[in-house]
Order: sequence, then structure tokens, then C-alpha cells
Amino acid sequence: MNELTKEQVYTWLADVKDPEVPVLSILDLGIVRDVKLDVAGGSTSVIVIITPTYSGCPAMDAIAIGVRMALVGHGISSIKIEHQLSPAWTTDWMSEDGKEKLKAYGIAPPYRKAIDALNLFQDDSVPCPHCGSTNTAMVSQFGPTSCKALYKCEDCKEPFEYFKCH
Repeated sequence: MNELTKEQVYTWLADVKDPEVPVLSILDLGIVRDVKLDVAGGSTSVIVIITPTYSGCPAMDAIAIGVRMALVGHGISSIKIEHQLSPAWTTDWMSEDGKEKLKAYGIAPPYRKAIDALNLFQDDSVPCPHCGSTNTAMVSQFGPTSCKALYKCEDCKEPFEYFKCH
């Protein structure tokens, strides 16, 4: 095996999907905070630092297993996965490509940016991922997962999920 690089590990991690929104990789979500390589005694340990989208997110165990499986699949045997809670994850860390994938999947992506250090957000309408209309209404603040809310479009009449900003 050639000398392992962080870039190589990131390439492998791009294949690890979020179990709750399988169209997104964990890199699209921005939950991979860092990758560290620890070379000692001729072997390399890989340390992957991840931050949950929400405190207590039930998907984190499945994501950690996905990370471990991806690395084992490439011959890495010494793996450590660390959870970092601070600073808290924000939708600002999602990739633009990930937001486009959400929209194509029929989930309205977070479209606002934090406007100050307190993570206050501008209050705008959520655009429909199907027709683009901003004539939408929240049906429920809580969707099938903690990170999503339920909306409906008043123009095309389609229901949709919205990946909440935070």
C-alpha cells in the first residue's frame, strides 16, 4: 500500500451516506470535522472526527459504522472515531453540492445563512423543491427526523420536507 494521505481518506469518506437522507454523503452534510493520521511503529491509525447534526442524533452510530466499514474496506485496521460537540454543527457547513442533491431528491435544502454569532436566521419563505414557489406553508415543525420539518406548496399542492436551518 502506498503512503496513506488525508486526501485519500476524505475520498473514501465521500462514499459514506447519511442513513436518514441517503442522497447525501457525510461530507455533503459537513459533519466530518477532521481526519488525522497517526503513524507509529510502521503502522498508520486513522482518526475521524465527526459532529452530529443534532445532539443525540440517532444516525451517528450508523454513520460511525459506515465510516469504519469504508476504511476497513480499504485495508485500514486501526480506526478511531471521535465525536466533537463544540462548536455545534450548523447547516452553513453543508456543501452547496449537498444542498443541490437535497433539492433534486425533493427535500427543500436549508437556504439561509447564520447572520450572527448567535445563529439567528433571516425569516424567509421556504422555496418548494418541486416548482420553486415561495408560496409555501409549514404543516409541522417536526418531520420524520429531527433535522426536517414538513411543508406544503400552495401553488403546486405538493407536500415536501424541509431540512431545517440551524
